[in-house]
Amino acid sequence: MARKEKDTVEIMIIDDHPIVRQGLKMIIEREDRFKICAEASNASDAIRIIGDAKPAIAIVDISLEGTTNGIELVKAIKERYPSIVCIVLSMYDESLYAERAIRAGAKGYVMKKEADENIINAINMVLSGELYLSEGMSKTIVNKLLHGSSDKELLPETTLSDRELEIFMMIGNGVSMKDVARQLNLSLNTVETHRRHIREKMQFKDNNELVKYAVQWVFLNKR
Repeated sequence: MARKEKDTVEIMIIDDHPIVRQGLKMIIEREDRFKICAEASNASDAIRIIGDAKPAIAIVDISLEGTTNGIELVKAIKERYPSIVCIVLSMYDESLYAERAIRAGAKGYVMKKEADENIINAINMVLSGELYLSEGMSKTIVNKLLHGSSDKELLPETTLSDRELEIFMMIGNGVSMKDVARQLNLSLNTVETHRRHIREKMQFKDNNELVKYAVQWVFLNKR
């Protein structure tokens, strides 16, 4: 049954920064038919709350407290509650994560620095059954579907798995392997294996070269 225009649309915000949640709530609830029905700061709380809250839309930040990031949370939400529409929110440029978010089941990707301008438009578009991406990113994804990716691409966003990209970014942010293991609730051996796969995929000769590139890449891509 189609949603009536006058119906209240209930939305859940999942972000580990209270100020961000409050800001989004103020922006979203300027629209009379939108209501924030629940909030969470991490994936475990989100999964626990979302079943009772039953929002129409979940706005999910990529970087969350705990061991599960926003991409994995979107997958979990779509598996348990396929009717809930997810929009991913991120401080990172959409070229890094938008395609991964869509593959995970999200219907939109909004950069935090543009959220106050674009979040309402994104909500309206996904409610109408459309994807929300910038025009440039939409073209990139369409071109990739039509022509495929080049085997010569060695950019982390195109080469690495979701977990490997997460660890690559942590390396670029100066997080030690022990702290990576602790924060992601993984064994040190598993983290070292991921680092070796990253190094092999991106053709770095050693860990020092990987660290230097990761630090520079994070600095250039963090928005």
